[in-house]
Amino acid sequence: MTSDIAPPPEPRFCHQCGGAVRQQYVAEERRERLVCQACGLIHYRNPRIVAAALPERDGGDGQRRVLLMRRALEPRRGYWTPPGGFVELGESTEEAALREGEEEVGLPLELTGLLGVYSRTAVGVVVVVYRARALGEEPRLGWEALEARWFTAEAIPWDDLAFESTVRALRDWVKSERLLV
Repeated sequence: MTSDIAPPPEPRFCHQCGGAVRQQYVAEERRERLVCQACGLIHYRNPRIVAAALPERDGGDGQRRVLLMRRALEPRRGYWTPPGGFVELGESTEEAALREGEEEVGLPLELTGLLGVYSRTAVGVVVVVYRARALGEEPRLGWEALEARWFTAEAIPWDDLAFESTVRALRDWVKSERLLV
């Protein structure tokens, strides 16, 4: 499974003074950092945050189901993932998860708890996944989704999941569901 997401590019110039920035060892932090050669400002490169909601419902047959969407956009176009996306400035992870659910699958959601936090260190992303109760019955696809479908634990398309973080989150969901039965 490839990621197809690259970490953000390193800055070349200081956002404070405009001076050149380069990698150098910072003794106090015992590691290399991007440092402005003019003003000495250390430029920290922090991960980007993704928030996702895993909508759940009872299927009427005693089996719980989760809603996954097939991505319409790269990276990983055509692969399955829960609705989710990057957290905007001024937005909490909870707000972002709810917004993404509405945008991508057209369902109002109620977050019911944190499923897990998954690091994608190679691409500088931290994924925060919440469990959610779907407040509507059927999804309405947004422009970022090719398809949305409810899956039982046994029917999850494991070979067609978009990201390793998606695999880990769904494994955690399956484990939690088995404990509840």
